[in-house]
Amino acid sequence: MKYYELNLDGLVGPTHLFSGLSYGNVASETHRGAVSHPRAAALQGLEKMKFLADLGIKQAVMPAQPRPDLQALRAQAFQGSDQEILQQAYEQNFELFCSVCSSSFMWTANAATVSSSLEAEALIFTPANLSSKFHRSIEAQYTAAKLKEIFPQAKHHATLNPELRDEGAANHTRLAPAHSKPGIDFFVYGYSINEKLAEPQNFPARQAKEASQTIITNHGLDSNRVVLAQQSTKAIDAGVFHNDVISTGNSNLLLYHEFSFENQTQVLEELHHKYKQTAGKELISIEVKNDEVSLEQAVKSYLFNSQIISLPAGGMLLLAAIECQGDPQVKAYIDKLISSPANPITQVKYFNLRESMHNGGGPACLRLRVVMSEAELNLMNQSYLLTDELYESLKSQIKQNYPEELSPGDIIEPGFLDKIRKQSQISPF
Repeated sequence: MKYYELNLDGLVGPTHLFSGLSYGNVASETHRGAVSHPRAAALQGLEKMKFLADLGIKQAVMPAQPRPDLQALRAQAFQGSDQEILQQAYEQNFELFCSVCSSSFMWTANAATVSSSLEAEALIFTPANLSSKFHRSIEAQYTAAKLKEIFPQAKHHATLNPELRDEGAANHTRLAPAHSKPGIDFFVYGYSINEKLAEPQNFPARQAKEASQTIITNHGLDSNRVVLAQQSTKAIDAGVFHNDVISTGNSNLLLYHEFSFENQTQVLEELHHKYKQTAGKELISIEVKNDEVSLEQAVKSYLFNSQIISLPAGGMLLLAAIECQGDPQVKAYIDKLISSPANPITQVKYFNLRESMHNGGGPACLRLRVVMSEAELNLMNQSYLLTDELYESLKSQIKQNYPEELSPGDIIEPGFLDKIRKQSQISPF
């Protein structure tokens, strides 16, 4: 049966801010307090979706979550009218106020971990609890409900217990000869609850090994087709908060940095062995040396957070942030990569996603990959697939209703909350 890879991209919300809430994310902290541009942010993400849909890639849209999250404020004992509790939070706990306004749900790579029915008994979702960061943890309930609505044909697990920190597909890669062929699952974790492991010194690790192990068990994945690896502590200390900032894969290709994993030689040996056992072919793995692209350059340019897309006509496309183009050394590496016959990447497309990048999320952060059979695709809620009509409707609404510029103080201005609510009521979803 024919299988496709669907990209589910998160729509940026109208309260997109630069609040610097994500400790360990260098870009997020660097741009703390800067004036944000919600309209530009949403349009940049939407244009990326349209570009891929026009290539013939299956593309869907995850709606923006309602923000500010007033229920989260009431749970923190704030009382009064909606406007009053917003004002109180702004004055009494500014970080909490920014947290409940955050548009971080746009990074759907963190929405869930997904298993294909080629590796599991069914198409399976486990929504991420994102319990390492408060502003992200409040996304989980809405995400879980929305995934059930978009994919009613799939099997949906509950989020894991909060003590098992789970950051979703940003730490999971499926490697297979093609989307329609069985493959292996590669899970990367940062720390363990039960084991003594090497630990980063500057920034905290986010993904628990036990969370990955629980998902593997719950999804019924074959241990002979699963590889678990610890993220490099050196990379975490350089600002690599998720694996998809230092390693990426698509189909039969793995692109990774010299400092991606602890015990990297053994990890690569296991990946190659299990891939060949499953696929009957060799995995193409490309190591980027630190003298080619340094850890600092990798974090600043988000080279490894590029999307690698299998094109309908054959070959692969590297969809990279324009920051990669702006760094001469990173661009030189990409030029060498796409000109080499040793890998299937034949072309590159640089995209302006600067608003997302300044908040710490690149092209791959904005999408959740869902490998689906044709039958499963036909059973999903078709209203979330990006069509020309949906694209034009979303574009029009964004231009009409999203603020051009935004600072936190704007959100407590009289009338702002009502305007945001009216915008959500006329959503095409």
